Amino acid sequence: MLKRFTRYVTQSVAGMIGISVYVLADTFFISVYSGADGLAVLNLILPVYGLIYAIGAMIGIGSATRYAISRAKGKNTEHYFVQSVTWSILAAVPFMLIGIFIPDKALALLGADAGLIGLGRNYVRIILIATPFFMSNYTFTAFARNDGAPSVAMIGSISGSIFNIIFDYIFMFPVGLGFSGAGLATAICPIVTMSVCTIHYRSSRNHVGFHWKKPSFRHLISCCQLGVSAFVGELSSGVIAIVFNFLILGIAGNMGVAAYGVVANLSIVAFAIFNGLAQGAQPLISESYGKGQLIQVRKLLKWSLLVCLAVEALTQLIIWTSTDTLISIFNSENNVQLLNYAHTGLRLYFLGFIVAGINIVLVAYFSAVDEPKIAIVGSFLRGIVAIVICAVILAKLFGLNGIWISLLVAETVTFLTILFLAYKDRRKGWQLSELITSKAESGIWLNLGIVRIKSGCSISSSLISAQSLRHNR
Repeated sequence: MLKRFTRYVTQSVAGMIGISVYVLADTFFISVYSGADGLAVLNLILPVYGLIYAIGAMIGIGSATRYAISRAKGKNTEHYFVQSVTWSILAAVPFMLIGIFIPDKALALLGADAGLIGLGRNYVRIILIATPFFMSNYTFTAFARNDGAPSVAMIGSISGSIFNIIFDYIFMFPVGLGFSGAGLATAICPIVTMSVCTIHYRSSRNHVGFHWKKPSFRHLISCCQLGVSAFVGELSSGVIAIVFNFLILGIAGNMGVAAYGVVANLSIVAFAIFNGLAQGAQPLISESYGKGQLIQVRKLLKWSLLVCLAVEALTQLIIWTSTDTLISIFNSENNVQLLNYAHTGLRLYFLGFIVAGINIVLVAYFSAVDEPKIAIVGSFLRGIVAIVICAVILAKLFGLNGIWISLLVAETVTFLTILFLAYKDRRKGWQLSELITSKAESGIWLNLGIVRIKSGCSISSSLISAQSLRHNR
């Protein structure tokens, strides 16, 4: 099982990194094409991506998770895939209409001024019209992973990303489409991914049925319950971007937003790794849970958390040793103000990943074992409620630095809440309380979490103090 776990996780992480890379490619080429204004536009658009991906993930991953559990229990699952695609397309219709008729108003609502609206109008229009592909993409990849083909899902995601990177450049520069070219390459990317995944669905190894059944709200709700954590996980990037953009605009203007664009785009890679870990483990956990193999479920969660801790440590090492190098990738104009904002922002914001990775894994775990209550509470807390409240309060107390550290504080609140709810759950207390087989081990895990949180808070305090001294001088 460990070998199988390693294969699923590594392939899922590779696929998610592939997806995040094309976002970085967009950011890089756009920064070369239009500098800080381009970065600001792209960052203002991030909430749109977040909402589209969130809905697609809720339907696709939720349906695939329900498919895995139901199939393990011997139930009929012939209509799950078609239902998921159908609901994804229906959910995309409002976005398409906005893209066709009022992209300007959408950008204005996100905080763009006249200049930024003119720059990003066509990009937004293309992205919104392509919404059915972005949403359905989650169904194609998630069902492939849950049907024993994580390698196909990985190859599909990477293929789409490679296409996007290559054609970002071709469409933007040799063809001369500029910003619109970046949007066109991004819009075609999920089509490439779905085409690759179709290879599995047409093979003899496929177990996914394609039977048509009238769309059912009851079925949709049943699936979406298990997809809420994925929904909030994807939506959180959009919510965070909206809140942060408006707060930063009031403190540091467009240059501050551009700096946050750098931080946000690099954080996409980190979130992708942890989401890949969680999504890679999910099919195995759901399968074991559906078969009643509770000991195997606990092993899978332990392995997931151990990998998560290792990745968190590596992430901090990279950020602290390569801060300015990473920023320079997106700072083609060598803007000193952008560098200063992003330098502190990157280090403070990424401290939140000391805790965020663990939360992502735990939330995905509770969804995988058909325990949506804890997953939903944890998801909404870390993705919307806690991060918004913390950002607003800390911005008033510490200004821009307060915004940067809000992720750490919000994830800490979420972690402690998940622990409380898990140990309070008497009906299925084995889920987390029996993850650790002894009270001694339980104490070790809890203390480890507290130590990591304290370390993050101590480092952030030191950075804020150092930054304040720099400004005072």
